[in-house]
Order: sequence, then structure tokens, then C-alpha cells
Amino acid sequence: MATVTATGNAQQILSNLARTEPAEANAMDDAQSRFLTLLTTQLKNQDPLNPMDNAQVTSQLAQISTVDGIERLNTMLASLVEGQQSTDALQAAQLVGRGVFVPGRGLVLTEEGALGGFKLDAGADKVNITVTDANGIEVFKTDLGAHDAGTHTFTWDGTATDGTPAAVGNYVVNVTATMGDNKVSSTALELGQVSSIIRGPKSVDVQVGSLGIFQLDEIQQIL
Repeated sequence: MATVTATGNAQQILSNLARTEPAEANAMDDAQSRFLTLLTTQLKNQDPLNPMDNAQVTSQLAQISTVDGIERLNTMLASLVEGQQSTDALQAAQLVGRGVFVPGRGLVLTEEGALGGFKLDAGADKVNITVTDANGIEVFKTDLGAHDAGTHTFTWDGTATDGTPAAVGNYVVNVTATMGDNKVSSTALELGQVSSIIRGPKSVDVQVGSLGIFQLDEIQQIL
């Protein structure tokens, strides 16, 4: 039956793991050694009447050199990627507890009002914001006027179009932007709070509360 011991053996375990790390590099060195041995044997036992010319020897040496170079380059790139992910994780850790705007159409109305956002791919002379309830019924609509390309925020005090106070809760935002008669590409942004950092195999992601998991480059603004 397997047993669990105290952490006294941790250093020995780490030492054993450390000794296994250069295995790939040693395998590559062994491959080079075998190749050179094979090439030397081939040169010694070649047909005197039909010897290998310099071009053949150079070609074979170039092949092993190319393979070695690619292998070392891949190892170096893997190391750089891992180092960058570590750096990204440390930087992302500072976001925990911070408010961020990410792509999404949700808008939460509190007693103090609501804070929303949007992103424009180009400048617009008119940006319309429409707020609807869970049933798709329009509650509030306003023209925010002209805005430059980029990320912007807006506030809503919770007053409905008819002048009555809207109920506290969750709403949906639709953004439409135009420049003259041309439509401008826009994205609604939702406010959330970063709750944790997730380091995946290829990237560092953030958990934005109940909104879900987002990549760092999806965060459009940090509060």
C-alpha cells in the first residue's frame, strides 16, 4: 500500500528530477557522436576506386549541423516562451481584485447607477447606447455624440426613458456607431472584477468573476 511521508524527502525528489532535465540534450550529443563515428567508419571503409568526394562529406556534416541548430533553437525558444509566461503571470497577478472592461453586453444597475463601456474601431460622429431588460424590452436609450477610435466608458444613473427609476439588476447593452451614413464597427464592453489568474499551457488568462475566462489582450481597460 502506498504511503505518504513528510516533506523531508522533497529535496531528494527534486534532485532526482533535476538529473532528468538534460536528457534531451544528452540524447542530441549522443546522436552527433554516433553520426561522426558512422561517418568516420564509412570513410575508412570506402571503395578506393570510388571514394566519397568532399561535397558528399560536407553535405552530411551540414545535415547534422542543421538538425543540431534547429534542436537548440527550439530549446531556446521554448525557454523564452516559458520565461515570458512567468513574467505575464506575475504581472497579471496584480490585476486580482481590480475592475476591468472585457467584451460583453451585460450591464449591472446598482443603487449608485451603472458603468458600461464600448470600443470603436474608428472615429464616429454618433454613438447610440440602448439598454434593454431580460425580455428585450427597451428601458433606456441615449446618443453619446462623437467619439474617437478606442475604448470609452459611460454611466447610467438608472433613469428609464419615461423618467421613472429602473429596477436594480442586470440589463443588456447594444452599441451602434456611425460616421455620417457609414456604420462604424463597435464592441460593447462589460465591467467585471478579476478573481484569479490561470496559467495555461500557451497563455496566461484571467478569471473575471462570473463573466468567464479571458486572455490578457481581451482586457480593454483597467480601473
